[in-house]
Amino acid sequence: MILEIKKLMARAAYTGEISFDYQPPQDAVMLPLCRIEGGVKVTANYEIFEDDEVEVILKLSYRLVGQCSYCLADTEKEIEYITDPLLFVTARDDYDNYVFDGNRLDLSQAVKDALLFSQPEVLLCKQDCKGIKID
Repeated sequence: MILEIKKLMARAAYTGEISFDYQPPQDAVMLPLCRIEGGVKVTANYEIFEDDEVEVILKLSYRLVGQCSYCLADTEKEIEYITDPLLFVTARDDYDNYVFDGNRLDLSQAVKDALLFSQPEVLLCKQDCKGIKID
């Protein structure tokens, strides 16, 4: 999950795409009774600017498996999430963006953040689930 910015600049690769698999820890899923099955496929599109700032757009794809939040039936959902552009800067006092050292850009924290934002509030077995039936 590392972009070697100086090496990319030396090759004049100012834009590009990298893909990798991320295996999140088990506690990364916020929904109870759910888990990520098979890991997370991450694609990062980057653009390096003249002032050494780097813009990255992440795309995460994974399968969320667990029990329906309403009726507890087994269910799963394919999740695909694309972030807004993320800006990585070298200024240490910039609290609105991600900071890197100008050489190596570590995407780890951005991927963890995107994984949290990508998760649904509930996992449903079907769109119109009525919940547990009580007779």
